[in-house]
Amino acid sequence: MRTAVTAAQDSVEERRLAFQGFSYTCRIVHQSAPRTAPLLLLGGSSQDRYSWQSHEKWLAPLCTLITVDLPGYGTSDFLPARYDIDFLGDAVQHMLAEIGVPEVNLFGGCFGEVVGLRFAQRHPESVRRIVFAGAANRLPGIYTEAVPRLSQALGRGDIEGAAQGLVRLFMSNPEAGRVRRHAAVARLLQRQFMNQTPEEVRKALEHNTRLVTHGCYEPLPVPEVPTLVFTGEHDTLCTPEMGRELAATMPGAWFTTVREADHLVTVERREESADLIARFCTDRPVDGLPYCSALESPAAELTGASSAR
Repeated sequence: MRTAVTAAQDSVEERRLAFQGFSYTCRIVHQSAPRTAPLLLLGGSSQDRYSWQSHEKWLAPLCTLITVDLPGYGTSDFLPARYDIDFLGDAVQHMLAEIGVPEVNLFGGCFGEVVGLRFAQRHPESVRRIVFAGAANRLPGIYTEAVPRLSQALGRGDIEGAAQGLVRLFMSNPEAGRVRRHAAVARLLQRQFMNQTPEEVRKALEHNTRLVTHGCYEPLPVPEVPTLVFTGEHDTLCTPEMGRELAATMPGAWFTTVREADHLVTVERREESADLIARFCTDRPVDGLPYCSALESPAAELTGASSAR
């Protein structure tokens, strides 16, 4: 366990836990005077429990923050691909029980949405609000097409080739539209992928196998809680249309896009994405924001269109 004190929150605690024989670690940024329920941040497959530290100055004053390296990710134990998304969703519930948190505001970005949605479907009593970013209810075609090439490159040790492919996969083409910090974020991703350890490469290969084998979506009931889905307006991996499709399956969900951003919206526009999450989780207005498109209600629009026919 590691504890530290900063100005933005009371303390930071790390807990090493084990679920069905697999060890994993969560990070808790405590807030003694919260304005809302604890916020659980589930990031993408290439993110870990420290990836959200740059958002803490905006989020930590509002509530306790929880991040985690689930089994198979970050510094946690390797998880064979036969363990599916249900297992990871149940691991999230196990963590909350172990740290004594009965209910959370749930954020899931990219792969974090895949795990977060399954967690919410299987443990609806633990979810107060839902925010998903860069999200979809199916594997993007460009991802399933890229996986064999990326896995082969990683398997033969061509880290540079795999890194270049991953950057192209996650980031939009410059011609798609203006994206804040596009070049800087591309360089950051390239370095991150190039600096992977052999164990991280092994986990990345297993992650790809897990997703392709088990898929990312099950049409199970979703809790009827306040829900927001957003993505960058130029997201070419999980496109805005995919985000709308996901929102349409969630009762009463709102959808919006963040201007001048792509799939890595939470990196390219940190302050704006943190503001959007914070506003939604504290019941403040999220319509009319200068960095977002107009709010949409895909489920209601779909119902209206069906009624009109």
